[in-house]
Amino acid sequence: MMTDPVADMLTRVRNAGKAGHKWADIPVSKLKREIAQLLKESFFIHDFKVLNDGKFGVLRIYLKYHDGNPVIRHLERISRPGQRRYMEANKIPKVRNGLGMGILSTSRGLMSDKAARKEGVGGELMAMVW
Repeated sequence: MMTDPVADMLTRVRNAGKAGHKWADIPVSKLKREIAQLLKESFFIHDFKVLNDGKFGVLRIYLKYHDGNPVIRHLERISRPGQRRYMEANKIPKVRNGLGMGILSTSRGLMSDKAARKEGVGGELMAMVW
């Protein structure tokens, strides 16, 4: 039984990048789709698709590489089911001086750290990517 599907998603993407795979397949959910959308908008991945496997569906994330190295160098889960991390808008950390991205779950939906700071909303800091 999986207790943290978001951590599982991040681990699958991280492992696929280190292994040099073209894509990573993940069981689909609305939250995972939104995380993939944020990664695409921030140019960390090429694209993603939801495939029908006859059961629940599969989220296929197409990874991005630069000079043979994965664009995603670090992918870390911050807030876990056992220890949630909530941030106020003015205390959201800058990831690698703005070169990385924090993924926040806010009252206005999932958004990047830059968007949350701009809109002045805080929330749960789910992951950091650089």
